[in-house]
Amino acid sequence: MSTETASAPTTDLSRVHDNPFSISRQRESIAIITEAARRAGSYIANAPHRPIAPSADAVAALDVFRRPLQERAIPAREVLAELDTFGSPATVVQTHGRYFGFVNGGLDPAARGAAVLAGTWDQNAAMAIQSPIAAALDDVSTGWIVEALGLPSTSIASFCGGATIANLTGIIAARDALYARLGWDVSQDGLVGAPALRVIVGEEVHATTLKALRLAGFGLSAVERVPTDDSGAIIADAFPTDTDERTLVLLQSGNVNTGASDPFAAIIPGVRERGGWVHVDGAFGMWAAASPKRRHQVAGIELADSWGTDAHKWLNVPYDSGIVIVRERADLERACAMSAAYLATTDARANLQLGIQSSQRARGIETWAMLASHGKQGLADLIDRTCDLAQRFADALATEGVHVLAPVALNQVLVRFADADGDPSDEMTTNVIAAVQAEGTLWAGPSQWHGSKAMRLSVSDAATTADDIDVSAAVIVRLWRQLAIR
Repeated sequence: MSTETASAPTTDLSRVHDNPFSISRQRESIAIITEAARRAGSYIANAPHRPIAPSADAVAALDVFRRPLQERAIPAREVLAELDTFGSPATVVQTHGRYFGFVNGGLDPAARGAAVLAGTWDQNAAMAIQSPIAAALDDVSTGWIVEALGLPSTSIASFCGGATIANLTGIIAARDALYARLGWDVSQDGLVGAPALRVIVGEEVHATTLKALRLAGFGLSAVERVPTDDSGAIIADAFPTDTDERTLVLLQSGNVNTGASDPFAAIIPGVRERGGWVHVDGAFGMWAAASPKRRHQVAGIELADSWGTDAHKWLNVPYDSGIVIVRERADLERACAMSAAYLATTDARANLQLGIQSSQRARGIETWAMLASHGKQGLADLIDRTCDLAQRFADALATEGVHVLAPVALNQVLVRFADADGDPSDEMTTNVIAAVQAEGTLWAGPSQWHGSKAMRLSVSDAATTADDIDVSAAVIVRLWRQLAIR
């Protein structure tokens, strides 16, 4: 593989390059990025020995940043030193195996390195002419994603700001496609006076999906909810059979509490045969399709019309790496295309026509690095290993008497704690969560399940080991028992 740089321009630019200001600025840039890398390495080395959550003193010290903007410049090296000195201790350690909150993935080494390089490149991925490398890796990585998830080969995928934006984009594409079939042009006529669409979701629909619906112009009071079972998946027999060409159905792959997925194969064919559109919120759960051992849990997901997911969760790519996928490219372009003389392009793939943003970070680079590093087998191994660790977590807690509220479907564990009398208790569960967060060995957050308080443990970090699980389970049990005997 060649490592040669691009050929030098034929124009004599020596006056530009030899300019003292240019030389000084280049040297400063090299020095700062080298210093940043050194400090980042120090952070990585020290973070495992810190409490997961920052101390109260570290948080209080952030007041140093709350000051009026000064009149004169501060040298970049001093700014970087201040950021590291006061900022690093106030971070939450999410990348070293014992952060189990919010389905937050850690940071894959290849993706971490690619983020540093891509940040230095500072590419705009809107059009290929603005960045050939961004366009190429975006195209390649989205193609790999469609293939890894077993989605139709016609599908077009596009990076965006996160799973919420991915779902919003998919919902807008669905809205405009359904209206187009009805003879209504949203881009020209807007939504005022448009025929009403029917929206159907499961009772356990994620809050961000409802937010996306609202942003797309759908009033939540008109949204129909279908009952779900004990795992949070839609009950197929309770799903309406009278859907039509005005129906938008939102299904879920990976319940945020249990990891369970809706019965896609039982619902999607009928909806689509009757002219409706099915969008799947698969922020993390649809990556089960990349595992031969677990893809049965999302059987039929490929039958949908659009999907939203996120590489920052299970793939451990940096944040701001959502992915919207639409079965037919024309449906995505109908919703997102724009035109202007200065944006004219003949690119086979122009990202500004495939998403909400025009200018955009070159998000595909980091996901490409992660997938290139792991390959299909490595991706499947990541899914399987974290799922197995989640089951290990649940088993370790259940053995000690902790109430596991739902079978472990993927990488989510949901538990509840009993008081001194042996009765499951909201107060005890809340107190255990607070104690765990204060103790610092691990971090877990609260949730709500069937009207009761619960602790949710999301095993999403590729850095998590069996030892991390065992240590964390022991800490949780110890703190619970200490609280129970008070």
